[in-house]
Amino acid sequence: MATNLAIDDRLLNKAKRAGGFRTKKETVTAALGELIARHEQRKILKAMGTFDFRKDWDYKKDRREHRR
Repeated sequence: MATNLAIDDRLLNKAKRAGGFRTKKETVTAALGELIARHEQRKILKAMGTFDFRKDWDYKKDRREHRR
């Protein structure tokens, strides 16, 4: 998808150098990917402590049964 954006050149060049990217497109694509990953991680962290875990669960047995 072609998109025209007015991005601060100093900021973009600094991000490009920091990430070792060759192109502006690479830089923006990586930055968007990192933003998405960070937000998904926050969702996971928010969920921490909201699940009840079975204390009697034998993960080794469960793993063996799922390999079959």
